[in-house]
Amino acid sequence: MALGCLAIARTHWRPDAAAMFYQLQRATLSVQLNIAEGYALGTRALFARHIRIAYGSAVEAGEILQLQVDAAVVPAALGEDLLAHNRRCERLLLGLLRKLRPA
Repeated sequence: MALGCLAIARTHWRPDAAAMFYQLQRATLSVQLNIAEGYALGTRALFARHIRIAYGSAVEAGEILQLQVDAAVVPAALGEDLLAHNRRCERLLLGLLRKLRPA
């Protein structure tokens, strides 16, 4: 997801949508980096906390991407493909959160 969004930012960036591209890049990077950071901290509780943050960033990224598709900033086919990846990412993060819930 992060690599796909970085690629569309490079190829479809335009001044009137700059804020959306910058925020999309930050949100998608936040997903990936929060997963890594949470895992590296070594405790179940901290990992779960970072997964919740990553999930929030994934939802944010999906909303921005949908706005970009709706505003014709990103081609619909490309945006829909990335949105499908994003929805899968959200489902995976929710599944991981359920697994990390205290017993």
